[in-house]
Amino acid sequence: MSATAPVLRVEGLDVRLTRDGETVHAVRGVDLSVAPGEVLGLVGGSGSGKSILGLSVMGLLPASARPVVSGSVDLAGTDMIGAPDAVRRAARRQHVGAVFQDPMTSLDPTMTIGRQLGEVTRDRAHALSLLEDVGIPRAADRLKAYPHQLSGGLRQRVMIALAVARRPSLILADEPTTALDVTVQAQILDLLLTLREEIGCAVVFVTHDLGVAAQVCDRIAVMQHGRVVESAGVDEVFEHPTHPYTQNLLRSRIDLRTPRDRPLAAMPVTSGAGAPSASAPPPAAPGTSTAVTADDDVAVGADGVLDLAPGAPTPGLPEIWPPVALREHAAVTVRDVHRVFRSGPPWRRRELPALRGVDLEVRAGESVALVGESGCGKSTLLRVVAGLESTTSGQVVVAAGARPQMVFQDAGSSLTPWLRVGTMLDERLRSHVTGMSREQRTERVLDALRTVGLPPETARARGDQLSGGQRQRVALARAVIVPPTVLLCDEPTSALDVSLAATVLNLIGRLRRELGMSVLFVTHDLAAARIVADRIAVMREGRIVEVGATDDVCERPRHEYTRTLLGAIPGPQHRRDRVATPTGALA
Repeated sequence: MSATAPVLRVEGLDVRLTRDGETVHAVRGVDLSVAPGEVLGLVGGSGSGKSILGLSVMGLLPASARPVVSGSVDLAGTDMIGAPDAVRRAARRQHVGAVFQDPMTSLDPTMTIGRQLGEVTRDRAHALSLLEDVGIPRAADRLKAYPHQLSGGLRQRVMIALAVARRPSLILADEPTTALDVTVQAQILDLLLTLREEIGCAVVFVTHDLGVAAQVCDRIAVMQHGRVVESAGVDEVFEHPTHPYTQNLLRSRIDLRTPRDRPLAAMPVTSGAGAPSASAPPPAAPGTSTAVTADDDVAVGADGVLDLAPGAPTPGLPEIWPPVALREHAAVTVRDVHRVFRSGPPWRRRELPALRGVDLEVRAGESVALVGESGCGKSTLLRVVAGLESTTSGQVVVAAGARPQMVFQDAGSSLTPWLRVGTMLDERLRSHVTGMSREQRTERVLDALRTVGLPPETARARGDQLSGGQRQRVALARAVIVPPTVLLCDEPTSALDVSLAATVLNLIGRLRRELGMSVLFVTHDLAAARIVADRIAVMREGRIVEVGATDDVCERPRHEYTRTLLGAIPGPQHRRDRVATPTGALA
């Protein structure tokens, strides 16, 4: 391969997968190329085909999905479609470093970090040098650690160390920063760019975060329904988008300049990488009732995911949010709360302080956001308020009659996988409301689904038949089907693409006003906190270091740590000045 030849060239790539007897057209006629030293961003909503394209490039499409592939993928001179498995494995070892979203699913939990690096480097000194190069403190100690003993940011750095160990021609990074807080995210992005400059590799960066793409990419390819619908230099895409889907993605993105007094722009969505399924049943007519039984089947789209008819994802939103009348009494009061976790045998007890004297009050009807880095105590405080964790000392007072209800970050793991959505919502009604007939409960279930913008047939689906955005809306429906006084949200939008995140934030805003709820919203995204909250409390190392009105905290931060968080928000303002790289052909 010559120095000027593309590291990666994809021509006419077409991928069909079979799941549950149905075929999905996941990638449709994609052409692209990536030059040495270039960073190409693959951007699009959930189910657009980004990750399937990445797996195709590496020759790692799951055999269980019975892939049918046509077109060509040339990786540093190797045919990754037609070459024998042994040849493709050799090309992956020599030319590709992969960094995935969740390092815990990629690192072996039974092996130390040193042993896993040793399988690639065969040299302890080289392994130690790699950990130091990716900025891991006390690198020698980390060689002896297991993955579960490291934070999310450190685990992701280990994945990057593994990815660059053989100085690959191409790094494929699939959503590597999605679940990280803004400061760790900024460090990881800077690290990837530094490594790109040092070893001269190309990077394919898969992301749904347009701010991240603007910060690190030279070019952007926008994917929708398995196709590349727009591709150009990063500045051109952000300043002069030509495709309506790209324009809608950019409109859905939120930042510190997004107006707070009106609902966010959000696209109508359908699930899946392919086109909407013709087999999906139409929504029931208004006012009709759909019986929910465990024996009912629900039609699913070609990708095994429930296909819903397009429509406004959050119906009935006003042009301008009406003001919220806050009441004088507190819905939640936290007084000098400490929470210490203890581990190990009594003779070698270790203590980890998670909360250190936290004081916070949430008034009835108020929305308060807790922001801070991973491990600062945000989620622990939320779980203490929910009664899922006890306090070591201090007091949590929930107003008489208040019903806290939790919405978790990973809605998929919080939904019982073998139960229909209607059954899960019905169980909550039966547990908390007496005197309702089955027909009344069914109607309440359907009303709750309509409230969060889902059609009645969702009641007959299981959680694994729903997209990520649909599962998060089901979690909200379950939380509000018995209207809570306090809604507790733990990172409900961090793993969603920009339009789905906007949809969920709009839902929370509308439900809060309709039901008169208080909201305690945990997030590492200050832009999301600014949209959803009346006040922001900034946490660091188990303490609240700053609390104030949302606009004051975002525009006039008093604490240095708050200024650090604001400065780390990804976007084009952090782009490096760098030498222009050759531009590959991209259709």
